[in-house]
Amino acid sequence: MATEPLPAIGPDAFMAEVRASDRPIVVNIWASWCGPCRSEAPLLADAARTYGDQITFIGVDVRDTQEAAQRFIARYGLDFTHYFDPRETISTALRVTGVPHTFFFAPGGELRYANYGVIDERTLATQIDDLLRSS
Repeated sequence: MATEPLPAIGPDAFMAEVRASDRPIVVNIWASWCGPCRSEAPLLADAARTYGDQITFIGVDVRDTQEAAQRFIARYGLDFTHYFDPRETISTALRVTGVPHTFFFAPGGELRYANYGVIDERTLATQIDDLLRSS
């Protein structure tokens, strides 16, 4: 289990990080209490292990507690950067109305695809392939 609290970051700093990246980014908005988030977590963990040297994966935990978030990350082996967004400032900036949501950004921050709701294996693979072709 993670021992350090998840860092909080505001939407402006978060989007500046996305725009400054020279790699594609997959952003997953999630919460530990979300059933669909639990079902897609293994897919995201596998994708991050497979493509983490080419794509940056970022998780944004919303409306949660630090303890529950850390347990969720440890349980599913989500070994990538996560931010803590208890007031949903990042997700509001991304126009997210619930969880889960997954966003695919090209290098430089161009939004290539937004998946509203639970992501399936085929959609995740297709969007990752698109990101890799575009970079």
